[in-house]
Amino acid sequence: MKRLIFLFLLFSFLLASCGNSSSSNSASSAQYIENKGSDTIVNLALAWAEKYQGAHEDIRISVTGGGSGTGIASLINNTVGIANASRQIKSEEVEEARAKGVEPVEHIIARDAIAVIVNPENPVNELTLQQISDIYSGKYTNWQEVGGEDRPIVKLSRETNSGTHVYFLETVLRLGSKEDKTLFSMDTLLLPSSEGIIAEVRQNPNAIGYDGLGYVPDDLKMIAIAEEDGGAYVLPSIETVNDKTYAIARDLYMYTNGEPTGVIKEYLEWIHSPEAQEIVAELGFVPVK
Repeated sequence: MKRLIFLFLLFSFLLASCGNSSSSNSASSAQYIENKGSDTIVNLALAWAEKYQGAHEDIRISVTGGGSGTGIASLINNTVGIANASRQIKSEEVEEARAKGVEPVEHIIARDAIAVIVNPENPVNELTLQQISDIYSGKYTNWQEVGGEDRPIVKLSRETNSGTHVYFLETVLRLGSKEDKTLFSMDTLLLPSSEGIIAEVRQNPNAIGYDGLGYVPDDLKMIAIAEEDGGAYVLPSIETVNDKTYAIARDLYMYTNGEPTGVIKEYLEWIHSPEAQEIVAELGFVPVK
């Protein structure tokens, strides 16, 4: 009887070992894609990764945010397969990457509108680009100066590591001029995430912020923007980005070290497919195809 019990236990152990070995081999055979960077893109990248992994059990995709600067720095140090960025890589970053043997290659994966947002209690509905620039540079400090109530303006921005911060600085504060050196006013509150800006605007009727269109909830008010005095005031939407009537719109990027190959190439090809671009529209961004 003892011998039978011993043989039974030994057989059970061998079965369990085989099962664990098979599971371990399966896990070790999975191919990984490290994907890091822009907080604007992170929700889209997570949705893509989940969808893609569901159809490709041998692929594991790790997605983290941290800002465009973080993603590009990781690319430069060759510690990620794909870097997400809501701005184009800078010439000095390209030089730094090449000095380390990394060749950044750009892939446009979606488009986005930057919405200027205020609390619903704020009666201001329209602003020109110049007025927004004057608000964020500190020239205007009271809502009354732009047609609102006698209230102080509380300015909210993403942190400097954010690609959205860089884009807003260059496109709105500096109105697209490379010679312009206008900066954010010193009393601008720098917040680490899109969610932080949303939360502050929601609770503060004096606040103004900006965020990617896909992050703006229905309970906040988007400002209609005119490129110049006398111009048409336009709200951000997929349609106004595509017809180029909305003034603050941009491409969103993924960067790889050299032309992608293998699983990264296949993943990027899928990202440009109708299936993946449908997810872009569902999340409030603008498809590239």
